[in-house]
Amino acid sequence: MADLTVDALVSNLDQVLAFVDGQLETMDCSMKAQMQIDVAVEEIYVNIANYAYAPETGKAYISVRPDPENASVTIEFRDNGIPFDPLAKADPDVTLSAEERKIGGLGIYMVKKSMDAMEYSRKDGQNILTITKKL
Repeated sequence: MADLTVDALVSNLDQVLAFVDGQLETMDCSMKAQMQIDVAVEEIYVNIANYAYAPETGKAYISVRPDPENASVTIEFRDNGIPFDPLAKADPDVTLSAEERKIGGLGIYMVKKSMDAMEYSRKDGQNILTITKKL
């Protein structure tokens, strides 16, 4: 398991992606899975950076846990920001045109569809969001 703590700023996205990709390189991760994971990491991290502490800044904690036995990886995001469960919101109606659809929610929907599992909990004042992807 590897951990990274950064100030939850969009400007730290490249550092977060480099950290995750560095961990994925030590596993048998296909390029397709890595790209899907990168999109998910970007979406989740940018949401933390933009909304968790607004208008202040706080920390974002990212953990990467490989599971060789199940050929998968779990990435956990934690923050001490305002409580927010992205899974509580209904999925957007993707049958509607972009003009007809409500703003927001599409990024988390894409994460849910591209990952094998996604879970949220609130514990000890922290938002904890985990994503799991089979490699």
